[in-house]
Amino acid sequence: MPQTLTNTRFNGHSMVGALERVLVCSPRTAGWNQSARAARWQELGFQHAPAFETAQSQHESLCQELKSSGADTFEMPASPDLSLDAVYAHDASLPTDFGLIIMSPGKPNRGAEGPHHSSFCASLDIPTLGKITAPATSEAGDIIWLDPTTLLVGHGYRTNAAGIQQIRALLSPMGIQVLSAPLPHGSGPSACLHLMSLISLLDDHTALVDLSWLAVETVELLKSRGFKFIEIDPSERDTLACNVLALGNDRLLALEENRKTNARLRQAGFDLRTFPGSELCINGSGGPTCLTRPLLRS
Repeated sequence: MPQTLTNTRFNGHSMVGALERVLVCSPRTAGWNQSARAARWQELGFQHAPAFETAQSQHESLCQELKSSGADTFEMPASPDLSLDAVYAHDASLPTDFGLIIMSPGKPNRGAEGPHHSSFCASLDIPTLGKITAPATSEAGDIIWLDPTTLLVGHGYRTNAAGIQQIRALLSPMGIQVLSAPLPHGSGPSACLHLMSLISLLDDHTALVDLSWLAVETVELLKSRGFKFIEIDPSERDTLACNVLALGNDRLLALEENRKTNARLRQAGFDLRTFPGSELCINGSGGPTCLTRPLLRS
């Protein structure tokens, strides 16, 4: 297996290590305060027209929680070709120990985000390993590292079979096994349903899951690898209860709106921090993991 690039600038291959460097894109940067962009909210699948000031305030609360946990945050530069969705910075790139893989989003308005991730991360001395190209589609919200050499990729409306194959072609020479996980139809192609909508890894052996929506083979795969499950409260599915960011060392970041699921996480012994996400997250269907693109964990 090729050696990884040993440094303190970037890595990948863990969803649960202590978060040290993270890329974010605020509503201001994504243009939520610009009338022309905000007017597209309905075609982008938002629940209602965005309230910029509330969303920006909630994003600042998110960043404060990240900083208080010890993570350095990096704000993406603004660009006229970004859409409201750019605030969900997780999806456009996949960091690995070998550099970034630039995604090819299944949502057409998000195509500009990947190149911006690549150029901005280059300024942080983070190289690009490769990029997914059409007709393949891929979004990092469909991608979970089960361990340092095993990648699970959801096959759904945002990431297709060709996208999974291109990811496999890039990573197999590096000794990485890329597995596919079927996703349900859910609410249909226009909805934002990622693999990470149904699974959030909390530590090396615990997963928060929306169990009834997971495919049997995915449940069996996780159990075969020794994962134990904490199930969300089903009443909180639509408020993104399953979308929880691991900060490392049993610390988690979740939306304050999901009180029942959050209580289960605290009862399981996790140090849970929260922030409000009514406008920033629930309106556009993107939770704490979606808002953050981790660049370095330890």
